Amino acid sequence: MTHTALHSTIHAAALLSACLMLLSSCYRLPDLHLPSRGKSDVHFELPLVELRLDIYWDYRYEFGINYDWQAEWYYGWDDEDRRIFGELGYNEPNSFNLRRYYTGQKPYAPHTSVRSDYVEGRYFRSTFEWGFWDILAWNDVQTLDGVQSLVFDESSDLESVTAYTNQTMSSARYHAPRYQNSFYEPEQLFAAYEQGIEIDSLLKDFTFDEEKSVWVRQLNMMLEPITYIYLIQVILHNNKGRVTGVEGTANLSGMARTTNLNTGIAGSDAVAVYFGMRLKNNMDKLGELVDIIGGRVLTFGIPGVAANRVTRAKEVEESDNQNHYFDVKMLFSNATDSTFVFNITDQVRKHYKGGVITVELDMDTVPIPQRRGGSGFDAVVKDFEDGGTHEFEM
Repeated sequence: MTHTALHSTIHAAALLSACLMLLSSCYRLPDLHLPSRGKSDVHFELPLVELRLDIYWDYRYEFGINYDWQAEWYYGWDDEDRRIFGELGYNEPNSFNLRRYYTGQKPYAPHTSVRSDYVEGRYFRSTFEWGFWDILAWNDVQTLDGVQSLVFDESSDLESVTAYTNQTMSSARYHAPRYQNSFYEPEQLFAAYEQGIEIDSLLKDFTFDEEKSVWVRQLNMMLEPITYIYLIQVILHNNKGRVTGVEGTANLSGMARTTNLNTGIAGSDAVAVYFGMRLKNNMDKLGELVDIIGGRVLTFGIPGVAANRVTRAKEVEESDNQNHYFDVKMLFSNATDSTFVFNITDQVRKHYKGGVITVELDMDTVPIPQRRGGSGFDAVVKDFEDGGTHEFEM
């Protein structure tokens, strides 16, 4: 796929505007003061505005220039990638889960109960008591095969909803200290949370919509992605048929196990995230034909970080005590295989809310393993801690 085609098909974050429409009677010009019924029907509109990954991945404060991820992403994303892995970027949601918390006449009060709603499309209508409300919204999860990895914990604490995934059967070998196995990657997840929304029987802050003959109050809730896309590629120079394929899966370690939908802050536990990759031959990189192993992984981001609130990587470096490793098993022409492990900590921190991660290997400098089963050697860039792996210069 060309860069232009990628640019036109990728969706990222979206703006969630909620219009609270107070239903009036059949009068042409309804009275400003409604009867004191103690509650009223309210109408939400949930339009979405399309954004692109290059806008969401806006690191100009960090890099000093606009971040051109497409110029770095040589792997591309063809029909086979879409069939196996789905779209490269975010897809625009068309259905939502709403949680409404009534706090009576006191804004920002603790939650004592919750009302659950499901919104298909862009419109939602329900009954609200006069007073203050907190509202949480997140997208309904859609998958290629109908199997969902995301799990939502709503029972532990009424003040927040936590999202997580479960462990796979694959071992997590690198920097996932509490867990032996890697975790499934989450699906795309957007969330918006607004507190202290007042539904006033005097129609304070409402305006009259003459066309619809309703009183309207506009709320601005920012629906932001809280799962972050990393595009990972290994560029093989001078491969000459040495690496013939990959096992098909890989791991990215040091990523958060959970996220908080209300705050957008990733959980503190570090895990390895399991995702898919494939090899493409004879790809163009600035006039050179190279083989590229590439894949896309969704994560909850760096542990303890609310990536949407960060403006500089230095903020992440000060809080991120994790190392981030990427491992992939490569298959060789002599029917052997080997797991390659790369320390990509600096790149992950620099791209704290997603982006392109690139590793480049000159295969003329990489010894071919002589035994099957991945036991030949682990290749690692620079500073893998155990001291027993084969190191080589990139």
